[in-house]
Amino acid sequence: MKKFSAAPPVADINVTPMVDVMLVMLIIFMVITPMLSHGVSVDLVKTQNPIAMANAEKEDAVVVAITRTGDTFLGTTKTRPEDLPPKVKDLLANRTDKMTYVKADARSSYKKVVDVVDNLRAAGVDQLGLMTEAVEEKNRAAHQ
Repeated sequence: MKKFSAAPPVADINVTPMVDVMLVMLIIFMVITPMLSHGVSVDLVKTQNPIAMANAEKEDAVVVAITRTGDTFLGTTKTRPEDLPPKVKDLLANRTDKMTYVKADARSSYKKVVDVVDNLRAAGVDQLGLMTEAVEEKNRAAHQ
């Protein structure tokens, strides 16, 4: 009777599964990363009845952000409120949708927000959206 012996152990590392996983992760990160960095991040004012502004999330939306420290951003570019009118006029020149969105940090100065809105009005903006966030349900029950 003949004895069967097991094959000798393989000393090479099989990297094909690792490369497959890494390529899938690379593709996922390449797709998700542009979605994460849309404008400047601020803590929006919380309200009980927010109005949905889906167009504010579009890539070509004109969004002015005001941070807690009072810095003003047009898209991702830091700018002064006085410099907004010509820049916004240029952005809205060839558009049919002339809506401009303002997202201000909940702790930003009211004077800064009014200053930005006044400068947007000087640019000829007549459709202005003030972005807010919905109050969470558990906090809403506590306030009532």
